Amino acid sequence: MTEPLLSVSNLSKSYHPGHPVIENVTFSIGKGECLGLVGESGSGKSTIVRCLLQMQQDSGDVQFQSNDLHRLKGSALRRARQNIQVVFQDASEALNPKLKILDSLMEPYDVMRRKLFHRKERREKAIELLRMVKLPPSVLDAYPHQLSGGMRQRVTIARAISTNPSLLLLDEPTSSLDVSVQASILNLLKDLQEKHGYSYLFISHDLSAVAFMSDRIMVMKNGSLVDSFKKTELFRPNRNTYTKELLSVYES
Repeated sequence: MTEPLLSVSNLSKSYHPGHPVIENVTFSIGKGECLGLVGESGSGKSTIVRCLLQMQQDSGDVQFQSNDLHRLKGSALRRARQNIQVVFQDASEALNPKLKILDSLMEPYDVMRRKLFHRKERREKAIELLRMVKLPPSVLDAYPHQLSGGMRQRVTIARAISTNPSLLLLDEPTSSLDVSVQASILNLLKDLQEKHGYSYLFISHDLSAVAFMSDRIMVMKNGSLVDSFKKTELFRPNRNTYTKELLSVYES
């Protein structure tokens, strides 16, 4: 078995002493794999994302590309952050309403380059990114409020892949969208993964979306992982009771 891209061991976080939001969370993600994480709102899913982004952590170990993520400093930390990008639930909050899409889209790429480059070259790179998410070049001169919710989320996906990351953290990327748009975004994410070999942590409260996207699935309840299995094992009778509750909604 190859060494995992990301390995998380006994990750815990509390906002108030004695009341953990997540406790002893352990999992790994392989190269090119989509690991799904499903659970109800408030179960601790988004806290895991914040810990992985080095925003918060009480205890535990996070290894990314064989490096201890929470011990990295300086240029090593910048490289790791370029290799881990995130797509959040609400694209309207992720995009600066005062900036044109061109400037919001290119922000991570600009930081990665760390130097000025020709305006034409920058725009050509932005057009290339939009093509990858199936948006026309005219979007670059629009402001976020001029785009639909689905288009805004495609922009945030394009921004996330602008640094050619190894790992994408997808935190409820479709839950704020209409059902018809959700399907198109899921298909886009799946196509991008198959073409470019990205690894995904796909987080959702929607088991059907997780099952569509993922190779393996973890189930979270009250800050702990209660079940973990290959997607092909979803309907096995030995699933956790809470997983079966989610399945009853999925099948209805």
